[in-house]
Amino acid sequence: MHIGTERQEFGRARLRMYVVTEEVQQSVSVRHEEVRVEREPVTESSCEATAGPDITEAGPEVTLHAERPGVETEAGPVERVRLTTDERTDEETVTGEVRKEKIETDVPEDKCRR
Repeated sequence: MHIGTERQEFGRARLRMYVVTEEVQQSVSVRHEEVRVEREPVTESSCEATAGPDITEAGPEVTLHAERPGVETEAGPVERVRLTTDERTDEETVTGEVRKEKIETDVPEDKCRR
């Protein structure tokens, strides 16, 4: 009986990439401008208040600004991944049958050899 080992392929391992999307929430402070009309009565001491241009239908104009929240993402590598194998040795018990041939001789007594 010869007992040994043989190397066989028993499966495959593969790396697969998949993307997991998770929602992230973060508060952001935003600013905006609002228009406020200021009124002040005209008095003799504040004659310069009437010194500006006359208000017409087109009227004076102010540009308003506001901040809007925005998100920008950037993809970049964060780690390197590879497959390797480790070889381990375990002990297993092997059971087998061994057939043996035995030879016996059946020699009748020789009457001449007494």
